[in-house]
Amino acid sequence: MSTPLPPEARDRLYAACARAITEAGPERESLFLARLALLLFEQVGDEARCSEALAHALQDLPVPSLSALTTTNGD
Repeated sequence: MSTPLPPEARDRLYAACARAITEAGPERESLFLARLALLLFEQVGDEARCSEALAHALQDLPVPSLSALTTTNGD
């Protein structure tokens, strides 16, 4: 079992990930996230742990709020 990230490192990585998703753009977001996951799975090197992480990520996944949605007509 690996050691959890300190909260500060987790916050920095979360912010860096959010910036990278934005840079990838909406049309490549899913491809970027799948590629990132695969690269991280290879670092973990344990299929069972990676499968558990996928299942955990889906648990209680929030629905985006209206404030997270962007509009194209200035509303």
